[in-house]
Amino acid sequence: MKYVDGFVVAVPADKKEAYRQLAAKSVALFKEFGATRIVECWADDVPDGNFTDFRMAVKAEDNEEVVFSWIEYPSKEIRDAANQKIMADPRMRELGNEMPFDGKRMIYGGFVPILDE
Repeated sequence: MKYVDGFVVAVPADKKEAYRQLAAKSVALFKEFGATRIVECWADDVPDGNFTDFRMAVKAEDNEEVVFSWIEYPSKEIRDAANQKIMADPRMRELGNEMPFDGKRMIYGGFVPILDE
């Protein structure tokens, strides 16, 4: 069964291209370690909520946009092994130095699909 890592992060609007370039550089690394698909989505229609919303979840500031992304793996086991390899890889540490956003406000988690049509 597939496994999905999901992410939401706030990125300064003027750093959109820097974020896109960083994401594009990371694709090969994640796929090398087992990811089958990587999707990065820039906010287009993200309404403000009354109690919670995407912007509140990452404490987005007025000059920031929300990015919603996910990485698909064939299984949780492959994802777990991939994460260990990625975190130990010097190429990932180098990419981490280029992050155009505040990583402390990123929310993320692993998910088991329950519907995939």
